[in-house]
Amino acid sequence: MDVNDGETVVLLGSNGNGKSTLIKCITGLVEPSSGEVTAEINGMTTNLIGKTPEEIVDLGIAMVPEGRRLFPALTVEENLTLGAYRPEARAKIDENMKFVFETFPRLEERRKQLAGSMSGGEQQMVAVARALMSDPKILLVDEPSVGLAPILVSQMIAKIKELKEIKNLTVLMAEQNFNQAIKIADRGYIIVHGQIEFEGENAAALENNDMIKQYYLGV
Repeated sequence: MDVNDGETVVLLGSNGNGKSTLIKCITGLVEPSSGEVTAEINGMTTNLIGKTPEEIVDLGIAMVPEGRRLFPALTVEENLTLGAYRPEARAKIDENMKFVFETFPRLEERRKQLAGSMSGGEQQMVAVARALMSDPKILLVDEPSVGLAPILVSQMIAKIKELKEIKNLTVLMAEQNFNQAIKIADRGYIIVHGQIEFEGENAAALENNDMIKQYYLGV
């Protein structure tokens, strides 16, 4: 599987098939039993195997985890500040904070509110904004639709697309909601029982593939 510079690639599959595990392998949270994970950033190719999550963040790779994984007893602003971990991001913390508040005005209104007291949709905004505070080049998004109402899912997917274009990000998104995922996909993969079973060269190839229709839609 590969994700090219500037692409939005979606990793599709139902629960339990390995989407989140693959994302965690890329970010150093799970050590792969075999294979390799490499990233090319600023013209340099780096082997990610064996690197700690902190080292991977330092390279410019950020993750929006499934279930948000916020610090509920900290405020919105404190959660965002923790996202500015890498040295480059710490130097731009005011600039990046201004950007995420412009992107998510609700968060600026509630910057002093405890993250644990916010709604699911608001918490997802915090999770995305926290990842952006690290000033990443590559954004990994794990199941952004989980726990959100359908209208909020559509809004969040649209916001990820907007952010990708504004910040010139490379995006890999793991998602089980097929109809939402293909709205922003340049390409996509289907993962079944930990194996890549299909690669769609573009959104149309994903949408019109008979295997995918049967797998997701039962037709």
